[in-house]
Amino acid sequence: MPDVAPQALPLRVAAPMAVAAGLALLAAFPPYGVWPLAPVGVALLAAAAHRRRVRAGAGLGFLTGVALFAPLLSWTNLHTGYLPWTLLSLLQAAYLALLGAASAYASPLADRLRWAWPALTGVLWVGQEALRDRTPFGGFPWGRLAFSQDDSPLLRLAALGGAPLVTFAVALTGGLLVAALWRPWDGRRRWAPIAGLTAGAVAVPVAGLLVPVAAAGGGDTVTVAIVQGNVPRLGLDFNAQRKAVLGNHVDATVELAEQVAAGAQRRPDLVVWPENASDIDPLRDADAGALISRAADTIGAPILVGAVLRGPGDGEVRNAGILWRPGTGPDLEQVYIKRHPVPFAEYVPMRDLARMVSKQVDRVRADFVPGTEPGVLRTGPAVLGDVICFEVAYDEVVRDTVTGGAQLLVVQTNNATFDVAEARQQLAMVRLRAVEHGRPALMASTVGVSGFVAPDGRVSDATGFNTRAVVVRQLRLDDGRTLATRVGLWPEAALATLAVAALVGAAVLRRRHRAG
Repeated sequence: MPDVAPQALPLRVAAPMAVAAGLALLAAFPPYGVWPLAPVGVALLAAAAHRRRVRAGAGLGFLTGVALFAPLLSWTNLHTGYLPWTLLSLLQAAYLALLGAASAYASPLADRLRWAWPALTGVLWVGQEALRDRTPFGGFPWGRLAFSQDDSPLLRLAALGGAPLVTFAVALTGGLLVAALWRPWDGRRRWAPIAGLTAGAVAVPVAGLLVPVAAAGGGDTVTVAIVQGNVPRLGLDFNAQRKAVLGNHVDATVELAEQVAAGAQRRPDLVVWPENASDIDPLRDADAGALISRAADTIGAPILVGAVLRGPGDGEVRNAGILWRPGTGPDLEQVYIKRHPVPFAEYVPMRDLARMVSKQVDRVRADFVPGTEPGVLRTGPAVLGDVICFEVAYDEVVRDTVTGGAQLLVVQTNNATFDVAEARQQLAMVRLRAVEHGRPALMASTVGVSGFVAPDGRVSDATGFNTRAVVVRQLRLDDGRTLATRVGLWPEAALATLAVAALVGAAVLRRRHRAG
């Protein structure tokens, strides 16, 4: 069978459609948040790649990827220059190139079974994301379709099958659109399949409203304070301001204690500081430890402190969440070490080779060593599921805390080197995790955006960006498990397997056509 059929869209039409697909996908994500454009973007790429040569499909997918990821990840070039941003954007775009190639290759299957085209589109997207989320160096899941749906009815599907099911539903909706509008249908009643498929594209998000999600949990009530201490200056040199950053969080906590003493604020059972609140190792630096102890003793509640710990070896550090109790100080049995450090930001794989590409890698002077245990921290008032910064994007890192007993999801993050767009994209992931696992959640940032998220995905007390803020809220804990929590990886594994099967089926059709 020839690799291209005459019915493919002209390249002069397909190329702009591929770019428009990326821009539509971009507009679906925060800070824009026009979530219905995500399936539109999916449909545009599917139409552009359909019936093309595999290489042409890859090129069109790459165009979509660049149009999406270059602006979506623009916050990565704010303080490190253009090269890291360019390389990361091109790497992520390469996965959409694979998707475009797969869509082109599977075109005979979509033509043979046109009603199956929507499901084919859905499984190919899930398969692409499953690969991108894991490779290379542990993957980079930013920009998953599911993370664009924080204000969409489809978010509720996360309670059934997590982020992969939400991605599938978004791509399925886009597939319904392209199947309806690709070309005229045979028969006199051509409007019927078009109307049916279009109605299906509307029905998928509407059906999301029927999925039950957890309301306020039935467990104990806990009062939690988020302290967003802010930094003197945004940028990579926040590390040079580490005493000031720690002081900001201590001072804000002491001010909260004064408000509690005056009756102006409820006394918290737990205080959460963000990632990098203490970049001075408080377990080795007596002054830093004394400052944190002062804050905990004054507020009279344990503080979850985001800290950088030196060791275990020379030139190594760890990104940690440490429970600091009033009166007794650090509880060394309740420490979480970040399990998924970010390559080329928190550690440098193949440093000598990477240095040949950019000397920027030498900004990472000490490699972060990953932890091995899920972030399940028993504070007394609550069992926390702690993840740090970008870890919220990784399905199993979050799920492991819930299966380990977490009643409240906590995301400690430092957005001082990024911008408000990145912070809002991260908060969208927290919303999905809250729905996925039926847990109240919170995000504590050094500079914003911080806030609380209910188990149904609603955000409360969201803070501004680049400002000091303290927010206090009563939360009801939950011990139940959603279907998504129970099934774990199985929905993604099943959908990705179907993607492989579809490509095998397309190969069989191509071989038969050539043989005929």
